Amino acid sequence: MRKRWLALGASAAVLAATLVPAAPAMAAPTFKVPFPCDQSWSGQTRTNHSPANAIDFNRTDDLGDPVVASAPGTVDVVTNLGNTSYGKYVRINHGGGWTTYYAHLNAFNVSVGQAVGYGRVIGYVGTTGGSTGPHLHYEQRSSGSAVKIKFNGAQALYWGTKTYKSDNGCGGANTGEGTVNTAGSPLTVRSGPGTGYSSVGTVADGAKVTIQCQTSGTSVTGTYGTSAIWDRIGSGRFVSDAYVYTGYDGYIPGVPRC
Repeated sequence: MRKRWLALGASAAVLAATLVPAAPAMAAPTFKVPFPCDQSWSGQTRTNHSPANAIDFNRTDDLGDPVVASAPGTVDVVTNLGNTSYGKYVRINHGGGWTTYYAHLNAFNVSVGQAVGYGRVIGYVGTTGGSTGPHLHYEQRSSGSAVKIKFNGAQALYWGTKTYKSDNGCGGANTGEGTVNTAGSPLTVRSGPGTGYSSVGTVADGAKVTIQCQTSGTSVTGTYGTSAIWDRIGSGRFVSDAYVYTGYDGYIPGVPRC
């Protein structure tokens, strides 16, 4: 009798498995090239890459260039593995089992738990970890497994090298990100784009700022050379771009002019 009940139980389990439909797989987000709007990058895939479906991105003098979120999500890993593997890397959880990896970064611009959208700067191109030169190692993963990468629904080139132009963050008004670098002293905030405007406060050295728009004003010589660009970081609040690291030598692509 015991054997009969076991057999009946096994049959019921098979029937239940047949009748209960499997949960549908979550559709992938619309991933975009992980660099700011209108930038072109060379992306390489190769069979001996680890994992093979990853892409290595390069362009001339790319050390320190901004890396942006390729789709909306929540940052769930910001870590440094030292001189091995990914080195400094960020992982974004996009929901439905989808994640993206951004590795060999020079520096971070986000923290764990932070929500990010298209075009949000999450870090900067570097050569940390097992890298032999500056580049971005990029992955798209589904349920933990690296899959062949798609941008705007179209599969990347496998195998070889292709130039990809970003449309990430191109729609609508965008903001930029920067880090104040004054070598110690607070940076004066002005009421307008120039040293002749009144001081309305200061920003600490090393502080991250959101740049709402940029305009020309008084030429200032600072940490990053001489520049006439001023960054608006709030209503009636401007700082000289000569003291702000944005990853660009001039105006930030996609950020409106004031």
